Amino acid sequence: MQTNDFVNKVAIVTGATGGIGEAIVADLAAQGCAVFAVGRNAQKLAELSQKHQGLAGPIQWVSEDLVQAQAPSRVVKGVLAWKGALNILVNCAGATKRGDFETLSDEDALDGFQLKLHAAVRLCREAWGPLCETQGSIINIGGVGAHTPSWEFTIGGPVNSALHHFGKALAERGIEKNVRINTIHPGFIETERLGKIIAKVQAELDCSVDEAKETVRNRLGVQRFGQPADVAHMVTFLCSNKAAYINGAAINVDGGYTRGL
Repeated sequence: MQTNDFVNKVAIVTGATGGIGEAIVADLAAQGCAVFAVGRNAQKLAELSQKHQGLAGPIQWVSEDLVQAQAPSRVVKGVLAWKGALNILVNCAGATKRGDFETLSDEDALDGFQLKLHAAVRLCREAWGPLCETQGSIINIGGVGAHTPSWEFTIGGPVNSALHHFGKALAERGIEKNVRINTIHPGFIETERLGKIIAKVQAELDCSVDEAKETVRNRLGVQRFGQPADVAHMVTFLCSNKAAYINGAAINVDGGYTRGL
């Protein structure tokens, strides 16, 4: 249901070309927020512009490769040229490579950190001034690997841990500026990434897709896999007035998967 929390608000959402990022764009726009949706795949962005027409808030679909050091500056300048202000920054870009530690290369690790951590840090730096002016909000999308180490996630886990740490540190600075910074750690969400995990199990066990899904779900110990909308709804809540006293939090959206502190 649309509220007045997002009327005349402007957001940047990265990683907008699918999965969680696309869901965040749609959920914020449905609330009336103007969304500057950033992704690398221009063709996919063009398809999404048709898919998400008619929402309460306008969406500007923008192709940028955030690995490039100057791209975050272009993004922030672009949203200010479009709407003249910025209230929300959602850093959702970045997917790190899974695999056996012994087979992962330096390039794999550097790629993971470049997009998911370094681009987020640069965007926060570029957007800091405009967000201070509007007393806005930053949401960083990490992952439950930040808490739960895995031998086949030795890039993504450290990247998510670093993003978690960065968000906590920046939140302290945000107190005096009345800018809130929070981190969301999604669990196993039904996206292309989870599909690859299920396909791997299917190949290992020589079973059907449904059987592989059930095997993975049982291994994780959750009632169901998450949906991108589950994460998007948490983003919208954290950016709303209802979450005005939440700052520096790291929230798991994982169906209970994370059992550690």
